[in-house]
Amino acid sequence: MASGPEAGPTSTEPAARQTSLLFRAPSPPIAIGAILGLSAILAALMWAPSVDRFAEGFLLAWAIPALLAAFLTPPVAAAFGGRLEMRRAIFLSLTVLVLQVPLAAVWRGALALWPGSTPGLLYLGAFLAGPSLWFRQISLYGLSRPNHAASLAPALLQPVLSLIGLFYLLPPSAAVLAATAAFLAIGFACGVALLRAADRPMRREFQSSGISLIRPLLDHVALRDPASTRALEAFFEKFAFPADLKMALMTFRQGDRVRATLALPTVHPGPFAALGASDLPRKLTERLGPEAGLVLVPHTPSDHDLDLPSEAEVERFAAASRELLARPGPDLSARASPLVLPYAGSAARAQWLGDVALVVITQAPQPTDDISFSVADRLEREVGPASGGPRIALVDAHNSYVEGKGDILYGTPIAEKVVADARAAVAAAAKAAVAGPIEIGVAARAGYLTGRDGIGPEGIRALVVRAAGRTTGYVLIDGNNLELGFRDPIVRALETVVDIAEVMTTDNHVVHEVDGGINPVGERRSLADLTRDATQVLRAAVADLGPATVRFGETNVPGVHVLGGGFTARLLTSLGDTLSMFSNMAVATFLLLLTSSLVVTFAVR
Repeated sequence: MASGPEAGPTSTEPAARQTSLLFRAPSPPIAIGAILGLSAILAALMWAPSVDRFAEGFLLAWAIPALLAAFLTPPVAAAFGGRLEMRRAIFLSLTVLVLQVPLAAVWRGALALWPGSTPGLLYLGAFLAGPSLWFRQISLYGLSRPNHAASLAPALLQPVLSLIGLFYLLPPSAAVLAATAAFLAIGFACGVALLRAADRPMRREFQSSGISLIRPLLDHVALRDPASTRALEAFFEKFAFPADLKMALMTFRQGDRVRATLALPTVHPGPFAALGASDLPRKLTERLGPEAGLVLVPHTPSDHDLDLPSEAEVERFAAASRELLARPGPDLSARASPLVLPYAGSAARAQWLGDVALVVITQAPQPTDDISFSVADRLEREVGPASGGPRIALVDAHNSYVEGKGDILYGTPIAEKVVADARAAVAAAAKAAVAGPIEIGVAARAGYLTGRDGIGPEGIRALVVRAAGRTTGYVLIDGNNLELGFRDPIVRALETVVDIAEVMTTDNHVVHEVDGGINPVGERRSLADLTRDATQVLRAAVADLGPATVRFGETNVPGVHVLGGGFTARLLTSLGDTLSMFSNMAVATFLLLLTSSLVVTFAVR
């Protein structure tokens, strides 16, 4: 634990591997072992109980072609302008064999039951080339290069090499060769039909190929590849539009040194992974630098309408933050209050600092999620300087997750309650404020892994403010919301260390890049562990308490490009339609492939 540099659990993984992928191929040794095992099964289905034929078939028709295809696919793909890593190429060879085994088993069973009417093993080996090409074509189109002509050559490697080995062992007739050519043509045509159908929803809605984004997305998630990130951000930029937003900064200083900075951009930390404003806490922390002390970036009232599409837009907020840090404004510490709850059941608490009210909103234990920017704007107009009140620093605690619930939208009863509760909280905080010095302490715990802990790179951070004779503790977890029911027991534990406490999350969408997607805090790390960690961090912050001054500044950031109203819903709907179309067409084209190939087989045998 530390009050300066962050401390905590550490990881020996490289930075690019700190997050779990949506899906990760097995390691090459495991995949190669599986290739050998499946090749043996296919050889047994083809030639058992003949020992000599089994050994030859295992090597020449299955194992060697699969391994050669795995090692040749990356350079052949590169020669046609594509790119495929060796790990993925090996896994691709493996999945082709996984697809072929049940087909071979059914054929061999039919041959045992109806030997007179079922085509022989040579036809079986040739027949399997069609599904092999079908699967490799659709895979390489998405993973290597979204161009059918460029993907065809590497896609043909495994089926053609397998056919060469097969035909060496079982020389084909002209009829078999003609059937084989038909099998390959059908496989390719069915792959093209599948991909065109699956791409239709994205092309209709966004005039762009969704499949062409697969490779950049994988490289962004796995490698943080700059070129892939730019490609994805270019897609988002096409649909962004300008908005006038605000950046606010509250700094806590000890002498000339900034000990802590509360950064409050009116930005939603999405859309996904590290694209645009996603991973905003880390991005702002790095751009502010050590001069800002311990940086906390809690979630402000905003939703996906205020996602930023690119790093360039994030930099505009970073520049505004650095400017505010350089001109801190007057000292606000002469009159302050602790964090005040105006009455039981209030959705808002407030702490008075000079002429600024820090307002924290939560509906916990009820679901609590994004607060619409329009609600926040109304709250500031009715409670803030425009109505004779203090300047307002708004925080959405974002600490009680239930999927699809908890959003606070303009004009709803809960929005009316939030405005009324915030007004009461500010009034109560003003009444509780007294003259006198304040003290602050900070601490942080880092080293968490998104896939293991559900916590982003900024870990758990704590700010403690002692004012008006009472100690307030703020604990901020870098994650996307907190599991329902976790907030209250964590706060109770924190309030054994300080007088008043709140636990918040950043809503950082970098944690979405794991299996399962949403990954709320508490899904992967237990309540007991979270409570222990948060309490330890807060206790370290209390031990760090010392006299401080408070400064606050805010500035407009005009013409910021945001994804805007409805974009995320349109994108998710289109992606859902794409997945539905892909799954339906995968079944349809695969059945068409099998049926057409069987028709060809019986026609030429």
